Amino acid sequence: MRHRCAGNRLGRTTEHRIAMTRNLANSLVLHERVVTTLAKAKAIKPFVERMITMSKTDNMANRRRVFAELNDKESVKKLFATLGPRFAARPGGYCRILRLSRRRLGDRGEQAILELVERSPKAKAEAS
Repeated sequence: MRHRCAGNRLGRTTEHRIAMTRNLANSLVLHERVVTTLAKAKAIKPFVERMITMSKTDNMANRRRVFAELNDKESVKKLFATLGPRFAARPGGYCRILRLSRRRLGDRGEQAILELVERSPKAKAEAS
């Protein structure tokens, strides 16, 4: 029985899943847009939104909590310097998932774009 076993395990061990979550979250914070599978995007979205919510109030406790989750100084710096103030007036919903029509080449997995709702002009120019 799977009572009280919430969350998608994505066919990975716990350590692999945690590392993958960190890597995808760091990539999303740094590049503001990531192409991944739909299942991974749905699993990562709440994690990233919690990090952005914590970065809206810049204090040492929140910086330490975010760093403990992400383990990347560049990501923490960008979260608190750029993304926190950008989403300060927004009550939630910082990310969006866009499904792509093409499937992944190897296993025909559904692909999706996970991106921040309000992107910087530099990030928009790089994506185009």
